[in-house]
Amino acid sequence: MDMSGRIALNASKQRVWEALNDPDILKACIPGCESLEKTSDDGFAAIAVLKVGPIKARFQGKVRLSDIVAPTSYTIAGQGQGGIAGFAAGSAKVALEEIDPQTTELSYYTEARVGGKIAQLGARLIDSTARKLAAQFFEQFGTQVSSAARAAGIERRPHAE
Repeated sequence: MDMSGRIALNASKQRVWEALNDPDILKACIPGCESLEKTSDDGFAAIAVLKVGPIKARFQGKVRLSDIVAPTSYTIAGQGQGGIAGFAAGSAKVALEEIDPQTTELSYYTEARVGGKIAQLGARLIDSTARKLAAQFFEQFGTQVSSAARAAGIERRPHAE
């Protein structure tokens, strides 16, 4: 399953980059995330509880950053085990483009795959759940980044998408 999209954020490119690398901000944005701890310069350990259709599971996994071109782009990849529910793995290529000093466009392309009981639920349910989770993540990320930018004294301006 693949997804892509773009979101305009009311913050400087540097602020967005810092947020993309901040475990506290990422934890607050990842739906169902119980913990996200930095384990190395390019790695995190994560625990998240997710519900896909009738299956709810706690996933434990690792997240790794690669292809880092600070402060412009990186690839984030993760994999998690959900016990008898199965596994989930995926990656996202994330790129930032400065629109103006206070507006940054974040573009992403994701690939994901699941196995075990979750995979037996069917592609439509998995796809709709993945899209919903991605939308929740980026909505919350936009809120977190814009709030931090306002707190730093950067005025929020409306941006037409």
